[in-house]
Amino acid sequence: MRVFVVAGEPSGDKLGAALMQGLRELAPGVSFDGVGGPLMQAQGLVSRFDMSELSVMGIAEILPKYRSLMRRVNETAANVVNTAPDVLITIDSPDFSLRVARRVRAASPRIRTVHYVAPTVWAWRPGRAEKMARMIDQVLALFPFEPPFMHAAGMDCEFVGHPVVAEPVATDAQAEAFRDRHGIGAAPCLLVLPGSRRGEVTRLAPVFRDALHAIIQSRPETRVVVPAAAPVAPALKELIRDWPGAPVFLDPRDTEAAQAAADKRAAFRAADVALAASGTVSLELAAAATPMVIAYDMNWISRHIIAHMLKVDTVTLVNLVSETRVVPEFLGPLCKPDRIAKGVLDVLDNPGAQREAMSVTMQRLGQGGEAPGLRAARAVLAHMT
Repeated sequence: MRVFVVAGEPSGDKLGAALMQGLRELAPGVSFDGVGGPLMQAQGLVSRFDMSELSVMGIAEILPKYRSLMRRVNETAANVVNTAPDVLITIDSPDFSLRVARRVRAASPRIRTVHYVAPTVWAWRPGRAEKMARMIDQVLALFPFEPPFMHAAGMDCEFVGHPVVAEPVATDAQAEAFRDRHGIGAAPCLLVLPGSRRGEVTRLAPVFRDALHAIIQSRPETRVVVPAAAPVAPALKELIRDWPGAPVFLDPRDTEAAQAAADKRAAFRAADVALAASGTVSLELAAAATPMVIAYDMNWISRHIIAHMLKVDTVTLVNLVSETRVVPEFLGPLCKPDRIAKGVLDVLDNPGAQREAMSVTMQRLGQGGEAPGLRAARAVLAHMT
């Protein structure tokens, strides 16, 4: 079996590596071609070019690289057609992946196409599913509520589990050791996560700082921990210099990668509550059983455009998967320091309110079952003839 697999960013590289490992286990002798990062390369892929070329987000960032990206789209599609694999698997990065799939479908319609990570048509732009069905045969979904949307558009779709359920979680002993190591002891511990992209970090950091002033005024003993994502660590280190509470800053650049990951897991488990930007971090917090408050804002134009396009009343994944609204959100015009501070203090006073929803979320995402990468591999093979 020959598989051409394409990933365009680190999260896709992680999904691709787990899928490749699953395929190797279920289909001995499988061979891989395509584009991927270090994790996929460790599974036997020789990447056609450096995946980092595709890790571009935002219109302003894409425009200067548009011609080179389109050249890579055409080059990748031609490679797929010329090598005629049994299946093309594209992973997330829809702006790149689906352009490749469209060209492959036009040139060689007999090549089966699979896309890993369903588009969020349940949240906005529902027409994307019908457009995707023109070039994609099967979708591998991360969330259990997504398959019906893909089926309605005419694609095969299986829920294969979210990768967060396969990630390690710190033990209580490791969390306690983290508290002791940083002098937190029995004090309330507030984890602050203002994002992983420079734009959101610079926008949210001042708002979170002002919220912290109100929180610490009410609870002076509160200790603050700020784990930084590597791409924004330098900027975030500067931004928190005037934050109250003498924040413990976890800089992944200071330690070896495995230790940095272990420190982050311990911090997640040690925290009494987290204040976080919107995103998949809510699932990481749920896995660690850490109650949370979500806050997010964007520029005025984007805020109003997206507000008119949204089809859901919450953007927090824990709320969506558990079918509750127990995680407080402060989005757009509600992303104000006083509101956020009150939300954090309320959660500190009643941390158990989110426990059941977090547990349900993890169960529904596949916790305790077969690893998502193996499930994804099984779903791909089930449709091969």
